[in-house]
Amino acid sequence: MKRFYKVVTVGDDLSVLLDGKSIKTPAKARLSLPTRALAEAVAQEWAEQGATIAPASMPLTKLANTAIDRATALRTDIVAELLGFGRSDLLCYYAVEPDALIVRQRHHWTPLLDWAHAAHGARLKTVHGVTHIQQDAPAIAALERVLNAQNDWTLTGLQTLTTIGGSLILALAVVDGRLGAGEAFALSRIDETFQAEKWGADAAAEQRAARLRHEVETAGKFIALARA
Repeated sequence: MKRFYKVVTVGDDLSVLLDGKSIKTPAKARLSLPTRALAEAVAQEWAEQGATIAPASMPLTKLANTAIDRATALRTDIVAELLGFGRSDLLCYYAVEPDALIVRQRHHWTPLLDWAHAAHGARLKTVHGVTHIQQDAPAIAALERVLNAQNDWTLTGLQTLTTIGGSLILALAVVDGRLGAGEAFALSRIDETFQAEKWGADAAAEQRAARLRHEVETAGKFIALARA
């Protein structure tokens, strides 16, 4: 789509305006943001567009559209999806071998599981291998309370963090400021990093990882700006 506007501003209601007219989401809602910091960041994405609008270069706008159009209407489904990750959280499944990988996982993951228990009352069980382990109902109920306490904006960012990292605990650690988004992504890829160190990196895999890391960092930025 060709750029059809000249000036991008932020309205008094924190909506993003193109030549004084508000942007609409795909569902035709007004694109109004919860904080000036996020509104200005979204406006900057629109202002930086060239002669042709490239939606892929506006990830904060995409997340904002999702929060407005989907988070409220599909909130129950989103919470259920995220709880599914909590029931089979990546951090609960340590490797069987080699010992060096297990030591690395335990060094980074165990403190986060302890934190989830101390901060949110969610004591998750762990296992070695990929055999599914049934988590206790009180732990899942605790995670559900945490998710229900989040607003639509944070929940939207949480969904991206969780689905890419495979861990609700890592995502909640980012939301609570326990981890940075990039750090959480690195901790979700301990096994991949270990294998790359042993056998060498694959160029295609590295490119994919870089793309996913950028998405995770954008989601972390989105959550922070929505709370600023």
